[in-house]
Amino acid sequence: MGFVVSPMMSLFSKFAVLLLFVLWCASFTSTEAYDPLDPTGNITIKWDIISWTADGYVAVVTIYNFQQYRHIQAPGWSLGWTWAKKEVIWSMLGGQATEQGDCSKFKGNIPHCCKKSPTVVDLLPGIPYNQQIANCCKGGVISSWAQDPANAASSFQLSVGSAGTSNKTVRLPKNFTLKAPGPGYTCARAKIVKPTRFMSTDKRRITQALMTWNITCTYSQFLAQKTPSCCVSLSSFYNSTIVPCPKCSCGCQRNISDSRGCVDPNAPHLASVVSSLGNNNPMPIVQCTSHMCPIRVHWHIKLNYKQYWRVKVTITNFNYNMNYTQWNLVVQHPNFDNLTQSFSFNYQSLSPYSDINDTAMLWGVKFYNDMLMKAGRSGNVQSELLFQKDKSTFTFDKGWAFPRRIYFNGDNCVMPPPDAYPWLPNASSHQLTSPLMLMIAVLSALAFLYGYV
Repeated sequence: MGFVVSPMMSLFSKFAVLLLFVLWCASFTSTEAYDPLDPTGNITIKWDIISWTADGYVAVVTIYNFQQYRHIQAPGWSLGWTWAKKEVIWSMLGGQATEQGDCSKFKGNIPHCCKKSPTVVDLLPGIPYNQQIANCCKGGVISSWAQDPANAASSFQLSVGSAGTSNKTVRLPKNFTLKAPGPGYTCARAKIVKPTRFMSTDKRRITQALMTWNITCTYSQFLAQKTPSCCVSLSSFYNSTIVPCPKCSCGCQRNISDSRGCVDPNAPHLASVVSSLGNNNPMPIVQCTSHMCPIRVHWHIKLNYKQYWRVKVTITNFNYNMNYTQWNLVVQHPNFDNLTQSFSFNYQSLSPYSDINDTAMLWGVKFYNDMLMKAGRSGNVQSELLFQKDKSTFTFDKGWAFPRRIYFNGDNCVMPPPDAYPWLPNASSHQLTSPLMLMIAVLSALAFLYGYV
């Protein structure tokens, strides 16, 4: 006896399958957190319990920035989580909770924070020494690993109560969030790992944490911002064409009252307009341009020698609301394996894949051009790069001399389309791109075939 499916049951089954498929797709929203130029880059938060107390423990929490070129700039990081039980923070060093919460049930000593989901920030520089620990008090600013590894970590200490007093009774916090300083980071669940080992100052004794857990956070540019934050323009000595940033690279011009508004650099009383906007608007205050990006990177092929070629790189700040301190630029180009000299930028080779050396990190010289000033006359930094030619690969043809991709402060910049690159004067690539030229060529071929010519 066969099983017969009624038309109604068939329709219901199809609807159920479709609904399950939609829900499955929704649960796997792509955030593109993987970075091909820094495939192992992440921020790791290490929570080390160093001693037990009468009702809990004392822990040191350290935020390590293992990203090669993405740093945390002012106003700095903020770290949040949700307690697993009814824990409170009795006291802190090197950091502070942004809110105390309701501590009315406590008599006598009042905890530092009683919130179920606290948010902690770093202390500012200049805080008294009795409130500091190592790697604290930098206003939440953390350098990238390649640019300044000595300052690529930030720490604070907290005394936690109502938490359990052994490895079996302590429960790991949940729902970690990291803002640096805005959104963009997604944190995994806390995971118990092998206890951290500490070496004494004389390097003759090793101690270890009583319990350690790690939280790994990864960055997604799509979560951090709806539109890109930088773009690239191109030019060369052999072509008078200057290829601008693509139009509306970072959004299109709108009214100044809109969140994507812009400022006319020639407007009267510009300083007062910018000041009034900056007090109430944390968003970038961008100069009116066709691309509307806060940052533009210009790559100019300047000179051609017998054995070398020279490039000028200029970074321009169109944001009236931001000084970019400790900025950096990451450029991918196949000739970085033969970079001879960088004249006024620091340089470090990045090799995300050990056998390929085509990625470089550039940043400013300290006390000279390590700060990219706000939009205006001083809002740019520039340097020149000298490359040695490899005769087997070097060419100016087909856009080879232009970068493959450029990052500013870890964000991927919008590149012009390849067919818009400046071409050599004798390049044939543009000779048949015109529809009129194609039509003339076709008509000439037909006329030849039918004997008209």
